[in-house]
Amino acid sequence: MPLTDLPLDSLRTYTGEVGEPADLDAFWAGSLALARRHDLAVELTPHTGPALPALDVLDVRFAGWGGDRVAAWLIRPAHLPGPLPVVVEFIGYSGGRGLPVDRTAWAAAGFAHLVVDTRGQGHDTPDPDPDVAGGQWVGGFMTRGIDDPATHYYRRALVDCARAVDVAHALPSLGVEVDTARVVVRGASQGGAFSIAAAALSPGRVAAALVDVPFLCDVRRGTHLAGDGPYLEVVSYLRRHSPEKAERAFTTLSYVDGVNLAARAKAPALFSVALMDPVCPPSTVFAAYNRWGHDDREIDVWEFADHAGGGGHQTQRQLRFLDRLGLR
Repeated sequence: MPLTDLPLDSLRTYTGEVGEPADLDAFWAGSLALARRHDLAVELTPHTGPALPALDVLDVRFAGWGGDRVAAWLIRPAHLPGPLPVVVEFIGYSGGRGLPVDRTAWAAAGFAHLVVDTRGQGHDTPDPDPDVAGGQWVGGFMTRGIDDPATHYYRRALVDCARAVDVAHALPSLGVEVDTARVVVRGASQGGAFSIAAAALSPGRVAAALVDVPFLCDVRRGTHLAGDGPYLEVVSYLRRHSPEKAERAFTTLSYVDGVNLAARAKAPALFSVALMDPVCPPSTVFAAYNRWGHDDREIDVWEFADHAGGGGHQTQRQLRFLDRLGLR
């Protein structure tokens, strides 16, 4: 994809034009309160896959939205004394937690690594919510329950992310030596959106956020500019409906938009953006970054990258950022 968005100088000041619902804070406080009526009920089980002698791997299950069981991996260096800092990682669109052998870098760097499955997307975490069973939606997840913020898919998914941060804080009570003052959230694309939400919905419980090429930010602009990816689900859905339906849909999406949630995040953050990204246009990323609610924020700009962003180079940048913050 060529450079088709705003010039970089303009991107550095762009904050988007996302409407903020008057009841946004009450909506999320109420959503979390509903979820927390269910005990977190964390279960830790030794992984039964092929041995990884340098690592300790646990299968994790906990109660997310509605008490639904959410899966995760907890991957730790086997011979490094604790308490260890924790990285809570969220996954990109249509992906799941995968296999532990695919997720070894953060444990190798000295972290306890909690890799969280995504409801309805990962193989180990279903999304049984009945509100969308007979609804009209287009492919994927963007338009499931989109007529109402209360039934929208991402209400459930974002609550799961906040509950995952709760799991990280509960680990010491379960005999896992981690430092709850050093809980970091990270993710790319949808995982980046989840990291924004987890930081915003877990005040005082997240020490830093690592947000790569985040999705679900400045969503309406994303539908206008994206040439690929999940924003096109919204475009396809709205082509079938009246303008009134579109306004209702974008009102629902404003409750989960990372631009609105970023302003509520109170932890240091390192973002990254790819200027040739056809999935998450650069302006949508900068809109969230420029609204971030903590002064200690940085953004790495990958001029010639697509949605893959900076890859391993960005991971190295993240480690240096965490070192600067004293979180490793």
